[in-house]
Amino acid sequence: MTAAPHDAFAPGDPRGRPELRRALTDYLARTRGVRTGPDRIVICSGFGHALRLLFPAVLPGPLAVESYGLAFHRQLLTAAGIHTAPLPLDEHGARTAELASLDDVRAALLTPAHQFPTGVPLHPDRRTAAVNWARTSGSYLIEDDYDGEFRYDRKPVGALQGLDPERIIHIGSVSKSLSPAVRLGWMVLPARLVDPVLAAKGEREAWASVTDQLTLADFLTHGSYDRHVRRMRQRYRRRRDRLIEAVHAHAPHLRLSGIAAGLHAVLQLPDGATASDERTALRAARWQGLALDGLSDYRHPDATMPPRHGLVVGYATPTESAFPAALEALCRALPPAA
Repeated sequence: MTAAPHDAFAPGDPRGRPELRRALTDYLARTRGVRTGPDRIVICSGFGHALRLLFPAVLPGPLAVESYGLAFHRQLLTAAGIHTAPLPLDEHGARTAELASLDDVRAALLTPAHQFPTGVPLHPDRRTAAVNWARTSGSYLIEDDYDGEFRYDRKPVGALQGLDPERIIHIGSVSKSLSPAVRLGWMVLPARLVDPVLAAKGEREAWASVTDQLTLADFLTHGSYDRHVRRMRQRYRRRRDRLIEAVHAHAPHLRLSGIAAGLHAVLQLPDGATASDERTALRAARWQGLALDGLSDYRHPDATMPPRHGLVVGYATPTESAFPAALEALCRALPPAA
């Protein structure tokens, strides 16, 4: 607050504070391979806010989305009058080669770094196919950089945006790295979309606090954010490893997937499991005081791919002191072998 320039306390620029946009330009280039400049970054309050700015004022529907994803995002788009077309998934991520077969679709929403909720990164060939589709059809890819900073087996997967900054809208936030209560995110836009997004946002910043923006800019510029992410990455990796050990010891018949990155894992139910089996497992978890989701909660209602059944286990929320008890409760709740 004491170091903030005088103009920071005037009505806010809808682009966001220049200090934050400059800091993000450097940070995203260094850590995510994003190619941009401060003039092509627009600050928002999170991914949902970004979708509200883009649809329908800037981009028309329909929009291709992954067959499994956050229902909140689909509901937000439906409320805006945007039809969403499901794109099938497999162990290599979204089947982006099928984008060309989706009639009238001119944009696709992907989570290429760590698909939510299945946890797989988008295969390099499918990244290329998605970019080629966008170029040849004159369409846009919307990259939700979900969990992009938290990868445990190797360096984080680079952002898709680096392959074509004029066809890819890169969206990130601090909801996972800091907290969803810190309402700060960013949109890295193709040059031609900056003015339309600003027109949709309005003449003054109405969402993201200037003091929060200045604080995050300082956090990024002085290396505190990098140190925080490294520290949390180590903590979450230890938790992930303890989760893997516990499941292998207590339920070797079950398989964990999506564990290479992110803050959750998918506990896959055995082959032949049904939606009823998933609900039974969720009830057992609730009985132990655990808040888990089922994969069915994330399935697009129009998806045609065979349904998957399993438990989405988030391991970042419990405090350090509560984590061992939460892990023991999960082991008690795991379904027995058939």
